[in-house]
Amino acid sequence: MYLSFFSYQLSFYQKDNINWPRFLTIVAIQLIFTSIPAYINYFFFLPKFLEQKKAGKYLLGFLLPFALLYLIRMYTERYLLDGFTHKYEYLYGPRFIIQTIVVTLFITVFVAMLRFAIEWFELDSKKKSIENEKLSAELRFLKAQINPHFLFNTLNNLYYLAFTQSPNTTEVIAKLSQMMRYMIYDSNHPRVMLSKEIEYMENYISLEKLRLNNQIPIHFEVHGTTGHVLIVPLILITFLENAFKHGVSNNNPEAWINVKLELQGTECVYIVENSKLPDKTLKPEKSGIGLQNVQRRLDLSYPENYSLKITDTSDRYRIELKLNAA
Repeated sequence: MYLSFFSYQLSFYQKDNINWPRFLTIVAIQLIFTSIPAYINYFFFLPKFLEQKKAGKYLLGFLLPFALLYLIRMYTERYLLDGFTHKYEYLYGPRFIIQTIVVTLFITVFVAMLRFAIEWFELDSKKKSIENEKLSAELRFLKAQINPHFLFNTLNNLYYLAFTQSPNTTEVIAKLSQMMRYMIYDSNHPRVMLSKEIEYMENYISLEKLRLNNQIPIHFEVHGTTGHVLIVPLILITFLENAFKHGVSNNNPEAWINVKLELQGTECVYIVENSKLPDKTLKPEKSGIGLQNVQRRLDLSYPENYSLKITDTSDRYRIELKLNAA
């Protein structure tokens, strides 16, 4: 680009009376003695400065070869264009000397700024890459914290059903197998079909109903078309799991759980309500994802694209999650 601009500028002043040998000599000298200091600085002095961060050493190390190259250029240009005859006095004047130094330094600084720009873009790219890897690792870690409480209860119930030779044994095994397949294989994808997530939740509810001997009213409603909707796996189940853990009990006939999932275009509205047990029946949570964990996953998977409203009263606990599942 600079060579094209310089050639145009030089030809503009000479117009129709172009002395091509002289023209090409000037262009070649300008190109050679401008590019040499620029790229010596770009590939040698500037990397050392960025590594050592010593400005004085950098300036001293660069200015000495720059001055030497300038002297070589001056004598070369005067010899090739003038033959040291002083026919062209402008080659010996201070204006030409200052102009040549300023232009060469300007090009050198401009090329150096290109390196700074490249370094910045590379650093920014590495930073984003590391940040994405960190977020992905954090998401994998959060997903890995799925509460084993449900699995242990189901296995205990399965043992009891097998021991008593209950006809529900095969049904429990089939549903548990489907859930484990979903957790191990399907949930490894960034997004899954909402219909699969719903199927997982329905299996979960069915197994919990067996555990509770169908004594607790549990309502699960789905409104809208789910076939085209994708969602982050194992997000919705957490609130449902907490509802069973803290909201129902075999010996509390007044316990209940209501779950509603409604799709409005690409917006998914998820509501979970459960009764609150008396204080004496509440047990502190020792493991599991927890609300903070779920909110962190939502922040990572749906940044600024979801809302979570929690209502905690004396007799019920309610969450309302809205997110764009597009």
